[in-house]
Order: sequence, then structure tokens, then C-alpha cells
Amino acid sequence: MEYKFFDLGLVDYKFAWDFQKEIHSRVKNNEFYAAVIFCQHYPVITATRNTDRNHILANQEELRKRKINIYEVERGGDVTYHGPGQLIIYPIVNLNCFKRDVHLFLRNLEGMAINILTEFGILGERLAGLTGVWVGGGKIASIGIAVKNWITFHGLAINIKQNDLENFSLIRPCGMDIMMTSMESVLSKEISIEDVKETLTRGWQYDESSLTGVGSRD
Repeated sequence: MEYKFFDLGLVDYKFAWDFQKEIHSRVKNNEFYAAVIFCQHYPVITATRNTDRNHILANQEELRKRKINIYEVERGGDVTYHGPGQLIIYPIVNLNCFKRDVHLFLRNLEGMAINILTEFGILGERLAGLTGVWVGGGKIASIGIAVKNWITFHGLAINIKQNDLENFSLIRPCGMDIMMTSMESVLSKEISIEDVKETLTRGWQYDESSLTGVGSRD
């Protein structure tokens, strides 16, 4: 199944959020069955209706100083931070055309992230009962999706740049007291976001039972 790819570059969160909704509508109208949006965000915190606001540790003055807005969105999960040092991946997939299994979709997003990390020599893993991908006890990839009319949106964030981890201290990521890590932190060398994006695009594939990037090692 062929995907449409959209690369927005570094954009405000609201712009990407609105763009997801536009692509979701186009998928619903059968213009295509699936799309992938790549982007990076200027510093932003996103929460859900179920987020305990005590999980946002910074006060409004501190957030204003850092020019960080908070958006309440319709994805699952809890509070998270996005910044320019992450690659954000929003798969807009019509599960009516594949398999109506949200749990499977989440696990396969994790598998895709693990496969990408493997390509760069990083051993990522799942932790029982938790969503996302972990390396050495630190979380390196976060996942939160929404599904409407069996069409997915929101998605996956992979931490790449080491210098974009500080703002995670403003929140309790995913509502937990956890350490966040990045590809550069693990490898102790510079990693190009464009290289990660190219690797992901080259290997993307989807069938009825799997959503994987970079081959099918998972």
C-alpha cells in the first residue's frame, strides 16, 4: 500500500495539528488510504483531557519566559513535550483498509521506532504495560494517537538531539517520574534528523498485520 508523504519541516504545533485534520479528512474522503506527516515542532507542551495538570511542573511565568504554549489535544496518553530536536511522525492511516486493531497499531509504531534505532546501532525495547520505546532505562520515543472513524492521527516522537532534553524537566513526561534520553545521548555523537527521516522513509511499509519502518526485524 502506497503512502503519501508530507514533510512540513520545523513548524508551530497548531499548524501541524490543523494539517493532520486536513489530511485525516482527505483520507476519510478516499483520496488516499494512508499518509505520513514528518515535522519538528518549536517548543510546546501537549496534554489531554485526562492529564493531571500537576504533571506540568512549570508555572505560567516560566512557560512564557521560554515561549512554550500548552495545547490540550485529543490523543491518548498524558502530558509530553515536543521540540526541534525530535522527529515527529504522524501516520494518518485508514484502519478500515487494513485491520481495526488500535492495540496492534500502537505496538507496530513501537516496532517501527525500534527498527529505526537498530539502523543507528541503538537497542531499543518495550517495557511491559507501558507505551513507547526505551533505551537503558530512559525513554527515547513517545507515542500517543487518536482514532476517528477508524482513521488514525497524532503519532510518534523520537528524541534525536541531546540538547533538546532540558525542557522535559518542565513536566512529568507521560505522568511519570522517568528519565528521557535521545539518540545523541546514547551514541555520544551528532545525529542528523534528516538522516533519520531518510532512513524511515526508505524503509516504511505497511500490511494487514504490521506497520514497520526499516525492514521487518520486529
